Amino acid sequence: MDLFSQYILGKIKLSNRIVMAPMTRCRAVEGNIPSSPAITYYRQRSQAGLIITEGAQVSPEGVGYVRTPGIYSPSQVKGWRKVTDAVHQSGSRIFLQLWHVGRVSHPDFQNGDKPVAPSALPVEGNIHTLFGKKKIETPRALELEEMPNIVNQFRSGAENAKAAGFDGVEIHGANGYLLDQFLRDGSNHRADQYGGSLQNRALLPLEVTKAVVEVFGAGKVGYRISPHFQRYSMSDSNPRETFSYLARELNGLELAYLHMVEHVGGPMIVAPEARLAKAIRGIFKGTLILNGGYDALKGNDAIQNGVADLIAYGSLFLANPDLPERFRKQASLNTPDITTLYEGEERGYIDYPSL
Repeated sequence: MDLFSQYILGKIKLSNRIVMAPMTRCRAVEGNIPSSPAITYYRQRSQAGLIITEGAQVSPEGVGYVRTPGIYSPSQVKGWRKVTDAVHQSGSRIFLQLWHVGRVSHPDFQNGDKPVAPSALPVEGNIHTLFGKKKIETPRALELEEMPNIVNQFRSGAENAKAAGFDGVEIHGANGYLLDQFLRDGSNHRADQYGGSLQNRALLPLEVTKAVVEVFGAGKVGYRISPHFQRYSMSDSNPRETFSYLARELNGLELAYLHMVEHVGGPMIVAPEARLAKAIRGIFKGTLILNGGYDALKGNDAIQNGVADLIAYGSLFLANPDLPERFRKQASLNTPDITTLYEGEERGYIDYPSL
């Protein structure tokens, strides 16, 4: 059993255990529609057993970055359909990541209105808007009566993803975005049923997940977490308790998987004693995907030792469209061009060489 073993994910058969991680690339065209090169970009990487797309906003309210695709308009659905058709023709499976950035936005994206969040707290960081780089402003707290609309935005996004031909969806509950903001006590200071206790803070993430599962059915919905993420003023007083509780509650929702960003290497290295993967593995009963600093050797070790079922690769897949083949042949790897991560059109997007 290794990275190249087949795997049954819910009711979906994967050709291997190598996952393409979701990566924002900022190549969408007007209307937040996936561009034509996006079709090539995903098709080139269809050696992956599973592709998870870049985040797609579930509503205009959820937008926080320039030129990122959405999943809330007919034109976006049509654009994504071309992507899913290309990936399926190449023999892979593809999930769409459902995204709402919450407070990690700017009034420039919101027709002058403040971005929404659990609580009106200041946020460290900057946003690249259509009018240049700007500081993230203090958001407004969502009103209690607005909460059903947030759930409906994710439900509608799932319905549109289904219409676009996706095999499933991943709910973005990581990286300091809206659902992560509600879950952690450093960003959620509410005093109603969506704040205070851990059970209350987890309410919105769980309501969203239930709504999305109702659309796609059992075994076709994933959820992503990043317990160690600290940018955008994110924090939690007890991350082990917080994320263990969420994993335990997700057990009953028949998910396809739980996707955890672990950061075993790179710029956010986490000390071994602080990593939560082992604890989460012992709690979550379904498929566990790990992501963050893995290479072929570390990925194989994690699978063979039962730490994870699937391994997701980000920057390595970005620069190596044929990453599984390179892993299999122990070939050299292309180095990502960081200057083209979020701009460059086709350069640094679909021009990385294959073997």
